[in-house]
This record gives sequence, structure tokens and C-alpha cells, in this order.
Amino acid sequence: MPSSRSPDAAPVAVTCGEPAGIGPEVVAKARMAAPDLPFFVIGSPDHFAGHGIPIEVIDDPSDARTDALSVLPHDIPGPARPGHPDGAQAAGVISAIARAVELARSGAASAVCTAPIHKKALKDGAGFAYPGHTEYLAALGGNVDVVMMLACPELRVVPATIHIALEAVPAALTPEGLESTLRITHTALQREFGIAAPRIAVAGLNPHAGEGGTMGRAEVEWIDALVARLGPELGCFGPLPADTMFHAGARAGYDAAVAMYHDQALIPIKTIDFAGGVNVTLGLPFVRTSPDHGTAFDIAGRGVADPTSMLAALRMAWDMGRRR
Repeated sequence: MPSSRSPDAAPVAVTCGEPAGIGPEVVAKARMAAPDLPFFVIGSPDHFAGHGIPIEVIDDPSDARTDALSVLPHDIPGPARPGHPDGAQAAGVISAIARAVELARSGAASAVCTAPIHKKALKDGAGFAYPGHTEYLAALGGNVDVVMMLACPELRVVPATIHIALEAVPAALTPEGLESTLRITHTALQREFGIAAPRIAVAGLNPHAGEGGTMGRAEVEWIDALVARLGPELGCFGPLPADTMFHAGARAGYDAAVAMYHDQALIPIKTIDFAGGVNVTLGLPFVRTSPDHGTAFDIAGRGVADPTSMLAALRMAWDMGRRR
């Protein structure tokens, strides 16, 4: 039975991720849960067997089906051993990501959706030189500037700084960096999310957005002026006190929020939709999404992994890819 995908869009390319994690299970479960969603996975067909859905080995993305899990074979040697990553598979896991990007950039895939990787296994097994997926994808995309968005139906949020210590945030947060984050977010909201005139709420760095300089000076020294200057062009406003901008009434007033540091962004979205959040990389020359969870070695192979985030990531990749 052929895929039911729209004739004007190619299927989503899903990378295999870490074979010893829950990636194979949640990809298979997503296929069963969404027979309308066109996608194929790049990896070893054997790693996806045993999850209750037929495996269909394909030669080309255009052969992807929806009545089976379509696998574009990729050389990743050895079996998938749940909970036990194998360094011999690291090079194959990395090259599967590069292959997915090539397919997306050529138009053979509409978007890339990445299953979770285990960064230590890739570094130990193949000398992976990047902190994670995002940095590697930015390099594959031409060393472009990117930002991370976490998205669910109720909230889209972008942290201006990501995986650094809280004490390092004030120095890392610069006018140039925040402006770049706002511009990339604005462009993505228009191009991939179809919002003609985006509204972007900007959080303050300090409690009460500094309260006029009495609780911190960053707002009065430069954040206020930057947001005011860019507001007419980018639809941004603020800075707002972070403790009052994420309740339902406040969220109705913007399309995305830009937060100043990791937890300021991730706590609200994980509270609102812990299982269904999607990680989106903005600024790439192709669409990339991923589930907002890791390899979960502790439950791999037990059949209890929740596919909600993977399914949400696939649907978002498909929607964004068709718009782009």
C-alpha cells in the first residue's frame, strides 16, 4: 500500500539515534499511532524489529509506506542491545544524521526528525567532536547560527543561553546574541510556523525584570533599549517578569517567548506538557525536530517507552517541512 503523503511534500527522514536506547521503540510506536504520517527511518532494519509492526526495507525515500515501518538501510553493525551502547555503532549513528541532512537538503525528505543519541557513546566510539545534535547539525548546515526552541500546542519558548551554569549567564547574554536569537525566532515563526506577524514576549533576566534597576541592572542598561528598538520590526516586547508571563492568560498574548536561560525556558513548558514537548532547531537551512527526551537506557527494551514526544516531533516536522 503506497504512502498517503501529500503529493507536494516528501516524507520526513527519521534518524535511528542510539540503537541501545528507546529510539527504535518510540519510532515504531509512532508509526503504529499515526498511519497518516509520511516518514521513513535511516538505520539498520534489524534494530527496529520486534515492536509489533512490519518492517519494510526501502531503496528510496519515495517508497516510504504508512502500513509498515519503512527503513532506509544504513550500515550500523551489530545488534541493538537495550541499555548497552556499542562503540562500534557510533560512526554509523553519526553518518545516519549526515545522510538525513543530505536527503532533506536535496528535497528527497521534507524534514529531519532525530531520535535521541548518547553523546558519550559517540565520543568514545567515534571521537564525536560536538556537544550534541544541535551543534553537529549547525555544522552540516554550513556553520549557521541556530537557536533551540521547545514547543507544544500551548507554548513555544526559546532560551537565549542554553547549557551553561547559571552564574555564567549574565556574561554570556549579550546584545548581539539576544538580537540574533530574536531575529532567528521571528524568521522561523513566519516561515515554518506560518505566522505572518509574530508576537514575541521577552523575559527579563532578573526578578521582576529588574524592577527599575533595584533587582539587577541588565534590563535598564541594555535589554529594555534593545527590545524597544527591535519591537516594531520583530514584534517583540518586554522584558517581562518571568514569574507572570507563562500562565494561560499571558500566553494568549504572544506566539513565542524568548527566555534568558535554560531553566527559565524549560520549566514552564515541561510543566505544561512534560510528555509532548518538541525540540526544534531554528536557523538551519532545513527543518529539524526531535523528541524532548533522551535515550532512557533504564527502560530500553522493556516496551514501556512513551512515544508521545516522538509522535509530536514527527507531526511538527511534517507540518514545518510542508510550509518551508
